[in-house]
Amino acid sequence: MQENHAPPPTDAATPTARDDRRDDALPTLDDALALMRDLRARCSWDAAQTHASLRPYLLEEAHELDDALRAGDDAQTREELGDVLLQVLFHAVVAEERGAFGPGDVADALITKMRARHPHLYGDGERVPWEKGKARRRRSIEDGLPAGLPALHRAHRLQDRAAGVGFDWPDAEGPAAKIEEELREVRHHLPAHAVRAAGGAADAPVFDAQHAELEDELGDLLFSCVNLCRKVGVHASLALDRANRKFADRFAAVERLAVERGLVLGEATLEELDALWDEVKRRRT
Repeated sequence: MQENHAPPPTDAATPTARDDRRDDALPTLDDALALMRDLRARCSWDAAQTHASLRPYLLEEAHELDDALRAGDDAQTREELGDVLLQVLFHAVVAEERGAFGPGDVADALITKMRARHPHLYGDGERVPWEKGKARRRRSIEDGLPAGLPALHRAHRLQDRAAGVGFDWPDAEGPAAKIEEELREVRHHLPAHAVRAAGGAADAPVFDAQHAELEDELGDLLFSCVNLCRKVGVHASLALDRANRKFADRFAAVERLAVERGLVLGEATLEELDALWDEVKRRRT
């Protein structure tokens, strides 16, 4: 019978490779490592995996953990943390087999790094702001930032790093004023864009110099909004995620109301939809 090459289940009921531990004893990281080594030795699917082949699973598990955290579901968070841990151990064991490094080396690197970044706790040094300390070891502001980092998160990290070397507004008034300035720049480009759009099909954008200028100005506006979020201690990606969920929930309520009122979305007027939207907002305040 041909073996199923789908990833094996990673639920909490999976036994460890150690059968001699007490029934009432919780598994340890050593137990998890023993399981991972055992799977590499005895499961053809696990044995075939490489660092490259495992990349999609790490990304998927990280997103599933993020969903569980967003939902505030402790049981799901516990399970997804285990799935992410599986990926970490998987890569460590694969590297161990190659003779590159092992799980102990990973732990050693982590402990060494964290001790070095907290000299006031694990030495005689002074407390150094996180980004300022990291800036001393970077070659450039983008050094070490993942290529696939979402743009909103990347903007936040770039601004964090610039602030770490002193390039920052003294308070939130600076980025707030910058947003107003950038919005004026955007408004300056809107009339020409509107005239051009009125002369052609609404669904056929023209990617010319005017479009590039407007895109550039809108990018500056978004970047400034991220800076204001960062300055007041709000992560822009979390703020936008909250706004996305709020809009989706409210519009779903609008869709339900439209069905109740006999309105067909796509045929209803903007005034009718606005009235439903306002009604949903009143109900939820």
